[in-house]
Amino acid sequence: MSWSRILTSFGFGPVSPRAAGVAARVPDGAVVYAVGDVHGERRLLDGLLEAIAADAAALPPGTDRHLVFIGDYVDRGLESRSVLDLLTGDPLPGFRKRFLLGNHEASMLHFLEDPQGGGAWLEFGGLETLASYGVAASVAPGPAKRAALRDRLDAALPAAHRHFLRTLEHRVELGDYLFVHAGVRPGRALDRQVLEDLLWIREPFLSSARDHGKVVVHGHTVVEAPELLPNRIGIDTGAYATGVLTALVLAGTERRVLQT
Repeated sequence: MSWSRILTSFGFGPVSPRAAGVAARVPDGAVVYAVGDVHGERRLLDGLLEAIAADAAALPPGTDRHLVFIGDYVDRGLESRSVLDLLTGDPLPGFRKRFLLGNHEASMLHFLEDPQGGGAWLEFGGLETLASYGVAASVAPGPAKRAALRDRLDAALPAAHRHFLRTLEHRVELGDYLFVHAGVRPGRALDRQVLEDLLWIREPFLSSARDHGKVVVHGHTVVEAPELLPNRIGIDTGAYATGVLTALVLAGTERRVLQT
């Protein structure tokens, strides 16, 4: 299997106006790899982790390697269980790993807790996730079938997967960057953001030119190519539909992209 690696430096200048002429940076001695929405694409994830490992092998000894997953590991693609098998192990030894909660994981948990109130999950990727656990389902199952599907998924879900889903983080801060799944509410202090926005927001976040206090790295909204803007960086390149899974690489003030 061959994978193309794209390592592109983007010279967009300062990414946050905290101080004129000062670019956002990660902590000294650290390199951060942020992985976009996986959505059940195990093959693409394997390839991207391989590219990250190769990239990190060229770093100076003692570099603090961080690996941040932006959320949405399940749904849409056909290998959600396999993706969680990988992530609940040790996908890249020698890295500090952080895993964010995505709206799809939140919806899966909601379905497990309340198959009626959380039944909408089945309509935007949940059926594919069920199938990956060996739970076959028809399109638009009624209330009784939803309850039965929840029970079958609950029985099939490994304890490690359940723990992983229930302990996902809502946000990660590293240097001048804030990593969240979907974005933030413009004009609201970062320490007062609400979970619904962190998981689901699109507008007014996507069109806002406001300085959020940190550069927000996010997924959730599919883009044709990574969006590196002064106040945010979007890295969901729609792996399940495009076959392209993206990682953002941050080192000092440098920004690069790795892709399958």
